[in-house]
Amino acid sequence: MKIALIGYGAMGKLIETLAVNKNHEIYCTIDDADAGLSADELAGKLRGADAAIDFSVAEAVERNVRACLAAKVPLVEGTTGWNARKDAIRKLVEAADGAFVFGANFSVGVNLFYRIADFAAALFARFPDYETFIEERHHSRKKDAPSGTALKLKDIVAKHIARDFSVAATRAGAIPGTHTVGFDAAPDTIELTHTARSREGFARGAILAAEWIAGKKGFYEFTEVMDEILS
Repeated sequence: MKIALIGYGAMGKLIETLAVNKNHEIYCTIDDADAGLSADELAGKLRGADAAIDFSVAEAVERNVRACLAAKVPLVEGTTGWNARKDAIRKLVEAADGAFVFGANFSVGVNLFYRIADFAAALFARFPDYETFIEERHHSRKKDAPSGTALKLKDIVAKHIARDFSVAATRAGAIPGTHTVGFDAAPDTIELTHTARSREGFARGAILAAEWIAGKKGFYEFTEVMDEILS
């Protein structure tokens, strides 16, 4: 398939390498030099691709969505930090009969971790002595805090745990992406932790999402892709 890359930093280049290894074609790359393009101008570059993968910046997400809709190119949205605009983006996609899949985290391991956290929270909800906490740590270059993954974990846990619990974020040095869901009571502490060793998991998941969304219509979360695969 022909994949357009929006954002050609470290993630974009890694996706390029992995996609080519899977016999996909990189149709075009959109980098910092294209930051000033309008949605219509960007659509002209994207038209003809089978799917686009966006790992750029949150401020550009709406423009990129509009461009992909105009070009009739399904979009995999890997950028985080735009959650406040999710309802507006959904309306844009649905009004244009477009195709869009997003995820707080495209790592297959993290998406399995979501299910483990969901199951654990359901168990600990039966024992109110245990208090819940979520902690996430990232390198100092990551801008959004808490991370999109931490906020997704919060939503998952909150389905079962009615009382408030803390979500803590640390940004320092070169810390790899680390997320912990914990349950603490006087006798003991139980912690579930996922640590990303590289960006490869995110890149592989984004390519998987692009393969899945090609030819489809609708507004999806990556968890729905995983649901279909697991079923």
